[in-house]
Amino acid sequence: MLVNPTAQLLEPEVRELIQAGQFGDLRECLHHLPPADVADIFSSLEPEMAALGFRFLQRDDAGEVFAYLAPEVQEGLIKKLGTEQSVKVVESMSADDRARLLDELPGEVTTRIVAALSPEERKVTQAILGYPQGTVGRLMTPDYIRVRPEWTIAQTLDHIRRYGRDAETLNVVYVVDESGKLVDDIRLRQILLADPNSRVEDLMNRSFHVLRADQPQEEAVEMMSKYDRTALPVVDSREVLVGIVTIDDVVDVARQKATQEMQQLGGLEALDAPYMTTGIWELTKKRGKWLAVLFLGEMLTASAMTHYEHAIEAAAVLSLFLPLIISSGGNSGSQATTLIIRAMALKEIGLGDWFKVFRRELLCGLALGVFLGMLGFVRIHIWRAIGWDEGKYTEHYHLVAITIFAALIGVVLWGSLMGSMLPFLLRRLKLDPAAISAPLVATLVDVTGLIIYFSTAMLILRTTLLRELEPVLPGL
Repeated sequence: MLVNPTAQLLEPEVRELIQAGQFGDLRECLHHLPPADVADIFSSLEPEMAALGFRFLQRDDAGEVFAYLAPEVQEGLIKKLGTEQSVKVVESMSADDRARLLDELPGEVTTRIVAALSPEERKVTQAILGYPQGTVGRLMTPDYIRVRPEWTIAQTLDHIRRYGRDAETLNVVYVVDESGKLVDDIRLRQILLADPNSRVEDLMNRSFHVLRADQPQEEAVEMMSKYDRTALPVVDSREVLVGIVTIDDVVDVARQKATQEMQQLGGLEALDAPYMTTGIWELTKKRGKWLAVLFLGEMLTASAMTHYEHAIEAAAVLSLFLPLIISSGGNSGSQATTLIIRAMALKEIGLGDWFKVFRRELLCGLALGVFLGMLGFVRIHIWRAIGWDEGKYTEHYHLVAITIFAALIGVVLWGSLMGSMLPFLLRRLKLDPAAISAPLVATLVDVTGLIIYFSTAMLILRTTLLRELEPVLPGL
């Protein structure tokens, strides 16, 4: 966890105030700090000390600070604070942050806290919790400003002054009709600059973007980015405005999604909790499944090498370049897979672009293969010239260099094509491309890379180093 330098400097002072029982000074000190910094300070304290200091925060401050704490810290504080104090803190949180917290807590704790909320807060919380996990409904907050089209600008400003304090954001005001349906959204700047005697409907152009409460949260991320908005309205199936989603909630979703994709690309199942709070057994299961799959895949590599063991015995020099060949093919495949999966996630390419991608990777893979092949070719000749090969390259070192050159072109080209096309295949099969991680692609390329390497060697070296293999492998 990254800690703000301000929090690091003030943590000893806060600790001393709590230990000395100077809670009035503590409250005043923390009241003037940003909630995120206060959360960093409490996260660095022992649970008992953090709970003691938390009881003396101003109620509004406590709710904001609590929302910035990591889930495991929140759960620990609730256990230390007790139900009554916890309910006060939870009630002071915004509705969307409250729902997110209750999602993370054990079921019995959530039930106890929801039951102790005030009737109004309980109704709002249960409404949000009523939407399936992963939907926009779980992100939205009911704290926003809505006005009527027939109101004057003066009436609208009075309404904002009266109810704006509790709103999640004042950047945008939402216009609804008599049945609660959203008819437009207007930026506050337009209202402030308008004639006080004009009406809200005079500012309306009925051009707005909405989210549905049952939409996946990832679509909220895309819309917020596409239309460059800090908040978007949320409607139900009847087009009735039920809440808004703000940029801070969307950033959390985007970060979580990016984390999951990075973990999957790294060759493991996405973790359901932060690394440090995931149990050893759960962490082992998440990593072990993919490692088992990759291990079985690498067994095919061993089988391929067994098939070519006669070639290795006849020309031991070929085995010296196995790591180079395997790693080059696997790395090129992993690079291509990562690029394509990310481009798909950003909507830069779709299924219909597969041939364009194939053509680009064909050219790019060929260029990279020639480049790496030249490096291998030159390396063999330099090592031979200065005697570092210790005679292992034999008098046919020039043919060995050509073999490495040709094999690298084939392996790198194949890795690039395979790594770029697999995500398209998975997307066509309605699967998540990120689920086929770069390590799996590398494993598959390892097997086929061996076949390409030894087939190339047999073709080029059949009349020299591998000529005695003709009776064993007829037709080569």
